[in-house]
Amino acid sequence: MQIGMLGLGRMGGNMTERLLRDGHSVVAANRTAEAVAAAVKKGAIGAANLAGIVSTLKGRRVIWLMIPSGDPVEQAVLELSGLLSPGDIVIDGGNSFYRDSVRRAGLLKEKGIHFLDSGTSGGVWGLKEGYCLMIGGDPEPFSYVEPVFKSLAPVKGYLHTGPVGSGHFVKMVHNGVEYGMMQAYAEGFEILKEGPFPLNLTEVSELWQHGSVVRSWLLELATDALRADPGLDHVKAWVDDSGEGRWTVEQAIETGVPAYAIAASLFARFASRHDNAFGLRLLSALRNQFGGHAMKTIDS
Repeated sequence: MQIGMLGLGRMGGNMTERLLRDGHSVVAANRTAEAVAAAVKKGAIGAANLAGIVSTLKGRRVIWLMIPSGDPVEQAVLELSGLLSPGDIVIDGGNSFYRDSVRRAGLLKEKGIHFLDSGTSGGVWGLKEGYCLMIGGDPEPFSYVEPVFKSLAPVKGYLHTGPVGSGHFVKMVHNGVEYGMMQAYAEGFEILKEGPFPLNLTEVSELWQHGSVVRSWLLELATDALRADPGLDHVKAWVDDSGEGRWTVEQAIETGVPAYAIAASLFARFASRHDNAFGLRLLSALRNQFGGHAMKTIDS
């Protein structure tokens, strides 16, 4: 089928290529002309902007947004509400907050336009392995776009999760779980590294991939990272967060769910960004004040 793709970054570009390989027609646009040219070289039809995508598509139009969450998606939805016709379909495949997706769906519904929220997991490996898709929205537009989902996902790799918002809700919690899993691996391997034995961490991570209950794709990626740089000497201990972990913890607080591991993993990311943090300096000073405990200073 024919589909428009706005956003040709690390995931949008690979998704476009995967769709083209499976025989779909893709009209693609991006902020940079270079990305559009690369997609055209692979068989896509280039467009200068969102309006160009809409004017190029024929019949019932389907637009997939693969752009940063927040204002970029908000502005795209607002623009599309004035460009599309009743029955057309907008899919947000980024990491938007699920309540924003519910609101945006309501805005488009007033114009007779359908909205699907597709939580998308797979990262830079999605081109080869396929993408895990968690899709919320009405059944009819989901069924209409299902050939696209089948092409993007591996076998059993996509699911109609329920009404609008449910796709991004499931993806939000998915990413919260991901935070906790990565934190557990990081802590475990540091304990191994600092332990009393001269362990080869690459070999240990490879071993755990065979028969162990902790085996996973994340562990395979840890093995790749350790094989490339066993001491991780070229990596700075600074970890960003893109929002989903925060939203998951906020949801846990709102619903009274004790999400210990996910919350701790989120705070660990915050801590990674503070060299010589003020709070830790105050902690050291307090121990010195009440107990006379030794305190390391800049001078010492």
